[in-house]
Amino acid sequence: MTTALIAIAAVGLGWCTIEIACKPCLEKGREAIDRNLNPDYDPDDDHHQTSTLHAPLNPDNNDDDAAAAASSTEDGFLL
Repeated sequence: MTTALIAIAAVGLGWCTIEIACKPCLEKGREAIDRNLNPDYDPDDDHHQTSTLHAPLNPDNNDDDAAAAASSTEDGFLL
């Protein structure tokens, strides 16, 4: 009986440890599952995520950096 209680306590503490350590990842996964199981959810209506899809990868990139990168690749060397 004592061994069973120790085993149950160990499983409970392990579960709590995983929940605390992986909380951000688990919350995102649970939100995604809830969203996909929701029959009223329409991905086309989700404007928040689609607005970031077309954002530039390097918004602070200027023409001088592009020219320097192009000249370094012409020589065959990458910085």
